[in-house]
Amino acid sequence: MHTITLRLKTARSRIVVGGGVYGRLGALLREEGMDGPFLVVSQPRIAAAVDMPRLRIGHVALVPDGERAKTLRTVERLLDRMLELGMTRQSTVIALGGGVVGDVAGFAGSVFLRGVSVVQVPTTLLAQVDSSVGGKTGVNHRRGKNLIGSFHQPRLVVTDPGLLATLPDRDYRSGLYETLKYGVIRDRVLFRILESRAEAVAARDPALIEELVRRSVAIKARVVAADEREGDLRRILNFGHTIGHAIETALGYRAVRHGEAVGHGMIGAARIASGMGLLDDAERSRIEAAIGSIGKLPAISRLSSEALLEAMRHDKKVRGGRLHFVLPERIGAVTMRADVPVRLVRSVLRGLGAA
Repeated sequence: MHTITLRLKTARSRIVVGGGVYGRLGALLREEGMDGPFLVVSQPRIAAAVDMPRLRIGHVALVPDGERAKTLRTVERLLDRMLELGMTRQSTVIALGGGVVGDVAGFAGSVFLRGVSVVQVPTTLLAQVDSSVGGKTGVNHRRGKNLIGSFHQPRLVVTDPGLLATLPDRDYRSGLYETLKYGVIRDRVLFRILESRAEAVAARDPALIEELVRRSVAIKARVVAADEREGDLRRILNFGHTIGHAIETALGYRAVRHGEAVGHGMIGAARIASGMGLLDDAERSRIEAAIGSIGKLPAISRLSSEALLEAMRHDKKVRGGRLHFVLPERIGAVTMRADVPVRLVRSVLRGLGAA
């Protein structure tokens, strides 16, 4: 078991990573001094796959499956349930699920009585390596992804790679794309593991998965500790997300997983960096090959480059009317640029398969 403590000026998150820690959730809650009534927020498919009776710590509220559940209406229903249960400022919301559950439960916890304790128990690889850490919560809007939300740090994150045993292959690969992101932005060793041990990664070797999760979480914790509210450094975590979020928005949050969209976005960012002379072809080829080794990305041929550009213009990362891209300079180092020519972006989008 590994413990990473994220210390911020106004909050502290304890992140516990290790096989079997899910079974210790009750003890971990007591160690943190958290009180009930607890509300466990999850989804039907997760409730069916995970041994929820082992929790035995509170009431359960289920939200719909899928990205389309990330709406203000879902949050409103959770708030209604919290009021029905008589929850107080000493109560705790437990998000048991992937990124969607973590986002909506975290957002509900952030606004209920102006904020109650939140615990994240991520059950997907993508949530374990990324969204469960850092306190970003929120819901989508028809104009863009995660446009409505807040920063609300979880007091406790309980990450058990053993929960991934029943994760569908496509969802597992989706998390691997996000894991690869950390290798490109900050960790050449992590990148080489994914690059050189593709078979063991695909076979879900338990020790290897735990190492991937631990390395990714440690990177994110360091970045968030330096820049909690995405004023500067934290923006590097958006590598692949400018194009990725545009793909998700243009598809109405259907047909593509978040990690798959980020996979397309990372290829696009690498090609933009190469086109601007920031990244040499050998490094670009390695990035594309590593993404390809995880699995084939779904086609985006039904999308037009103009529709994707329009979606990007409504993204949170637009500043002063200019698109901001996180671009690799080499594996392990990225830079943020706002001077990417639109014609280059359009060309790259078409190269990804957009019309």
